[in-house]
Amino acid sequence: MMETIQLGKYKHYKGNHYEVIGTAIHSETLEIMVLYKALYDSHSHPAGTIWVRSLKMFSETVLVDGEEVNRFDFIG
Repeated sequence: MMETIQLGKYKHYKGNHYEVIGTAIHSETLEIMVLYKALYDSHSHPAGTIWVRSLKMFSETVLVDGEEVNRFDFIG
Protein backbone atom coordinates (compact mmCIF):
# COMPACT_ATOMS: atom_id res chain seq x y z
CA MET A 1 0.00 0.00 0.00
CA MET A 2 1.28 3.47 -0.91
CA GLU A 3 2.27 5.83 1.88
CA THR A 4 0.38 9.11 1.89
CA ILE A 5 0.86 12.66 3.03
CA GLN A 6 -1.76 15.16 4.12
CA LEU A 7 -2.76 17.42 1.25
CA GLY A 8 -2.70 21.15 1.96
CA LYS A 9 -0.36 24.00 2.69
CA TYR A 10 3.12 23.61 4.14
CA LYS A 11 5.82 26.01 5.25
CA HIS A 12 9.40 25.20 4.28
CA TYR A 13 11.97 25.72 7.02
CA LYS A 14 13.42 28.61 4.99
CA GLY A 15 10.04 30.37 5.10
CA ASN A 16 8.39 29.83 1.71
CA HIS A 17 4.91 28.33 1.42
CA TYR A 18 3.88 25.41 -0.77
CA GLU A 19 0.77 23.36 -1.39
CA VAL A 20 0.98 19.57 -1.54
CA ILE A 21 -1.28 18.47 -4.40
CA GLY A 22 -0.63 14.73 -4.41
CA THR A 23 1.78 11.85 -4.53
CA ALA A 24 3.22 9.75 -7.33
CA ILE A 25 5.38 6.67 -7.72
CA HIS A 26 8.80 7.00 -9.38
CA SER A 27 8.68 4.73 -12.44
CA GLU A 28 12.19 3.32 -12.01
CA THR A 29 12.71 3.13 -8.24
CA LEU A 30 9.06 2.85 -7.07
CA GLU A 31 9.88 5.55 -4.51
CA ILE A 32 6.92 7.61 -3.28
CA MET A 33 7.20 11.20 -4.52
CA VAL A 34 5.39 14.31 -3.25
CA LEU A 35 4.00 16.74 -5.83
CA TYR A 36 3.75 20.29 -4.56
CA LYS A 37 3.47 23.79 -5.95
CA ALA A 38 5.05 27.06 -4.92
CA LEU A 39 2.68 29.64 -3.46
CA TYR A 40 5.11 32.52 -4.02
CA ASP A 41 6.94 34.23 -6.86
CA SER A 42 10.72 34.15 -7.02
CA HIS A 43 13.25 35.63 -9.45
CA SER A 44 13.63 32.24 -11.16
CA HIS A 45 10.21 30.56 -10.82
CA PRO A 46 6.67 31.98 -10.76
CA ALA A 47 4.02 31.06 -8.20
CA GLY A 48 2.33 27.82 -9.22
CA THR A 49 5.56 26.11 -10.31
CA ILE A 50 5.20 22.36 -9.67
CA TRP A 51 7.96 20.59 -7.75
CA VAL A 52 8.60 16.96 -6.84
CA ARG A 53 10.58 15.53 -3.95
CA SER A 54 10.74 12.10 -2.37
CA LEU A 55 8.32 11.58 0.53
CA LYS A 56 11.28 10.52 2.65
CA MET A 57 13.09 13.80 2.00
CA PHE A 58 9.91 15.91 2.24
CA SER A 59 9.17 14.43 5.68
CA GLU A 60 12.68 14.52 7.13
CA THR A 61 14.26 16.93 9.58
CA VAL A 62 17.18 19.23 8.83
CA LEU A 63 19.75 20.90 11.06
CA VAL A 64 19.39 24.69 11.31
CA ASP A 65 21.79 26.54 13.61
CA GLY A 66 22.35 23.35 15.56
CA GLU A 67 18.61 22.67 15.98
CA GLU A 68 16.73 19.86 14.28
CA VAL A 69 13.58 21.16 12.52
CA ASN A 70 11.09 19.72 10.05
CA ARG A 71 11.93 20.44 6.42
CA PHE A 72 8.21 21.17 5.88
CA ASP A 73 5.52 21.91 8.48
CA PHE A 74 1.84 21.43 7.72
CA ILE A 75 -0.05 24.73 8.16
CA GLY A 76 -3.49 23.89 6.83
